[in-house]
Amino acid sequence: MDLELIVAPLNDPADIDGAYAGLAQSPGGGASVMPSVFTARHRERIVAQAERHRIPTVYPLTHFVETGGLLSYGIDYAEQFKRAASYADRILKGAKPADLPVEQPVKFELTINRKTAAALGLTIPLALQVAADRLIE
Repeated sequence: MDLELIVAPLNDPADIDGAYAGLAQSPGGGASVMPSVFTARHRERIVAQAERHRIPTVYPLTHFVETGGLLSYGIDYAEQFKRAASYADRILKGAKPADLPVEQPVKFELTINRKTAAALGLTIPLALQVAADRLIE
Protein backbone atom coordinates (compact mmCIF):
# COMPACT_ATOMS: atom_id res chain seq x y z
CA MET A 1 0.00 0.00 0.00
CA ASP A 2 1.43 3.32 -1.07
CA LEU A 3 0.36 6.16 1.22
CA GLU A 4 1.28 9.81 1.18
CA LEU A 5 0.85 11.97 4.27
CA ILE A 6 -0.21 15.53 3.55
CA VAL A 7 -0.18 17.93 6.50
CA ALA A 8 -2.51 20.90 6.18
CA PRO A 9 -2.12 23.34 9.09
CA LEU A 10 -5.37 25.06 10.03
CA ASN A 11 -4.77 28.48 11.53
CA ASP A 12 -7.63 30.42 9.95
CA PRO A 13 -11.14 29.35 8.92
CA ALA A 14 -10.23 29.93 5.25
CA ASP A 15 -7.49 27.30 5.62
CA ILE A 16 -10.22 24.67 6.06
CA ASP A 17 -11.63 25.33 2.59
CA GLY A 18 -8.19 25.28 0.99
CA ALA A 19 -7.15 22.10 2.77
CA TYR A 20 -10.18 20.14 1.61
CA ALA A 21 -10.02 21.59 -1.91
CA GLY A 22 -6.40 20.42 -2.06
CA LEU A 23 -7.26 16.96 -0.77
CA ALA A 24 -10.00 16.68 -3.39
CA GLN A 25 -7.31 16.92 -6.10
CA SER A 26 -6.10 13.43 -5.10
CA PRO A 27 -9.11 11.12 -5.39
CA GLY A 28 -9.34 8.09 -3.14
CA GLY A 29 -7.85 9.74 -0.10
CA GLY A 30 -9.17 10.59 3.30
CA ALA A 31 -8.48 12.98 6.15
CA SER A 32 -7.91 12.89 9.87
CA VAL A 33 -8.67 15.97 11.95
CA MET A 34 -6.52 16.50 15.02
CA PRO A 35 -8.04 17.67 18.31
CA SER A 36 -7.63 21.36 19.06
CA VAL A 37 -9.67 24.31 20.21
CA PHE A 38 -9.61 25.59 16.61
CA THR A 39 -10.99 22.39 15.06
CA ALA A 40 -13.65 22.02 17.77
CA ARG A 41 -14.75 25.63 17.26
CA HIS A 42 -14.96 25.26 13.48
CA ARG A 43 -16.33 21.71 13.35
CA GLU A 44 -19.40 22.67 11.30
CA ARG A 45 -17.22 24.19 8.58
CA ILE A 46 -14.81 21.26 8.62
CA VAL A 47 -17.62 18.71 8.34
CA ALA A 48 -19.28 20.77 5.57
CA GLN A 49 -16.06 20.86 3.53
CA ALA A 50 -15.51 17.11 3.98
CA GLU A 51 -19.07 16.54 2.76
CA ARG A 52 -18.77 19.02 -0.11
CA HIS A 53 -15.58 17.40 -1.42
CA ARG A 54 -16.74 13.85 -0.52
CA ILE A 55 -13.64 13.15 1.56
CA PRO A 56 -14.01 10.46 4.24
CA THR A 57 -12.72 12.04 7.45
CA VAL A 58 -11.97 10.69 10.90
CA TYR A 59 -12.52 13.13 13.76
CA PRO A 60 -11.30 13.29 17.37
CA LEU A 61 -14.67 14.00 19.01
CA THR A 62 -18.21 12.64 18.79
CA HIS A 63 -19.49 16.22 18.30
CA PHE A 64 -18.11 16.16 14.75
CA VAL A 65 -20.10 13.01 13.94
CA GLU A 66 -23.24 14.49 15.50
CA THR A 67 -22.71 17.43 13.12
CA GLY A 68 -22.64 15.04 10.14
CA GLY A 69 -19.06 13.78 10.12
CA LEU A 70 -18.28 10.17 9.21
CA LEU A 71 -16.46 8.69 12.17
CA SER A 72 -14.78 9.71 15.40
CA TYR A 73 -12.34 7.85 17.59
CA GLY A 74 -10.85 9.47 20.64
CA ILE A 75 -10.68 9.66 24.38
CA ASP A 76 -13.82 9.92 26.46
CA TYR A 77 -13.55 13.53 27.61
CA ALA A 78 -16.34 13.16 30.19
CA GLU A 79 -14.32 10.37 31.82
CA GLN A 80 -11.19 12.54 31.76
CA PHE A 81 -13.04 15.39 33.50
CA LYS A 82 -14.24 12.98 36.21
CA ARG A 83 -10.67 11.80 36.72
CA ALA A 84 -9.46 15.41 36.94
CA ALA A 85 -12.12 16.15 39.56
CA SER A 86 -10.97 13.11 41.52
CA TYR A 87 -7.39 14.40 41.44
CA ALA A 88 -8.51 17.86 42.60
CA ASP A 89 -10.47 16.25 45.43
CA ARG A 90 -7.44 14.27 46.57
CA ILE A 91 -5.23 17.36 46.48
CA LEU A 92 -7.79 19.41 48.42
CA LYS A 93 -7.84 16.64 51.03
CA GLY A 94 -4.09 16.95 51.50
CA ALA A 95 -2.47 14.65 48.94
CA LYS A 96 0.75 15.99 47.45
CA PRO A 97 0.46 16.39 43.67
CA ALA A 98 3.98 14.98 43.25
CA ASP A 99 2.83 11.76 44.94
CA LEU A 100 -0.12 11.21 42.60
CA PRO A 101 0.48 8.88 39.66
CA VAL A 102 0.22 10.05 36.08
CA GLU A 103 -2.75 8.31 34.49
CA GLN A 104 -3.32 7.76 30.81
CA PRO A 105 -6.77 7.60 29.22
CA VAL A 106 -8.16 4.08 29.28
CA LYS A 107 -11.50 4.56 27.53
CA PHE A 108 -11.76 5.52 23.89
CA GLU A 109 -15.02 6.14 22.03
CA LEU A 110 -15.85 5.06 18.49
CA THR A 111 -18.83 6.81 16.89
CA ILE A 112 -19.99 6.13 13.33
CA ASN A 113 -22.51 8.08 11.26
CA ARG A 114 -24.11 5.51 8.95
CA LYS A 115 -26.06 8.15 7.04
CA THR A 116 -22.82 9.94 6.14
CA ALA A 117 -21.16 6.65 5.20
CA ALA A 118 -24.04 5.88 2.82
CA ALA A 119 -23.84 9.38 1.30
CA LEU A 120 -20.13 8.78 0.62
CA GLY A 121 -20.88 5.37 -0.89
CA LEU A 122 -19.01 3.59 1.90
CA THR A 123 -19.95 0.30 3.52
CA ILE A 124 -18.92 0.19 7.16
CA PRO A 125 -17.83 -3.37 8.02
CA LEU A 126 -20.16 -5.10 10.47
CA ALA A 127 -17.26 -5.79 12.87
CA LEU A 128 -16.56 -2.05 13.08
CA GLN A 129 -20.24 -1.26 13.64
CA VAL A 130 -20.41 -3.84 16.44
CA ALA A 131 -17.30 -2.32 18.05
CA ALA A 132 -18.78 1.20 17.94
CA ASP A 133 -19.91 2.84 21.15
CA ARG A 134 -22.51 4.75 19.18
CA LEU A 135 -24.10 4.52 15.74
CA ILE A 136 -25.85 7.56 14.30
CA GLU A 137 -28.50 6.88 11.67
